[in-house]
Amino acid sequence: MPIPLFAVALAYLVLAVISVVLTVIDLRRRRLPNAIVLPAYPVILGLLALACFGGAEWSALGRAVVGSVVLCGFYAILRLLPSGGMGGGDVKLAAVIGLSMGWVGWGAVVVGGLAAFLLGGMFGTVLLLTRRADRRTAIPFGPWMLLGTWIGIIWGEVLARAALPV
Repeated sequence: MPIPLFAVALAYLVLAVISVVLTVIDLRRRRLPNAIVLPAYPVILGLLALACFGGAEWSALGRAVVGSVVLCGFYAILRLLPSGGMGGGDVKLAAVIGLSMGWVGWGAVVVGGLAAFLLGGMFGTVLLLTRRADRRTAIPFGPWMLLGTWIGIIWGEVLARAALPV
């Protein structure tokens, strides 16, 4: 297997493993532990950089880093809003998922980012309608961020091209 393919596959394998682990932890404890989220960023970034040294496009790595900064910045702004809907773990996780989606393309970042809010909003609405939560109930958002990420990675570019034909 060529180095770029192996490195990218390994990066997404790391993302898959932490997606499962973080989803379980966030659903149970309403936390996204730094011990898992923070090391994921340099590991995934390093693997994507290795892919570039092996021949992958450097522009993909640049887009991934910009996607990480943009998504993390967006979540940081949401965290600073008076409603305080985002937790610090969500902001840190946004950097990791922005990096992962950015490697694929801007369509992945947009579709994945929007999917997280759509899915999380639908889940919250169902909880409200079934009276299992009220407006003040904290709802873990990490699982929806991660599911949205995988939707973005798998379908983002396809859906973006369908919505905005070039």
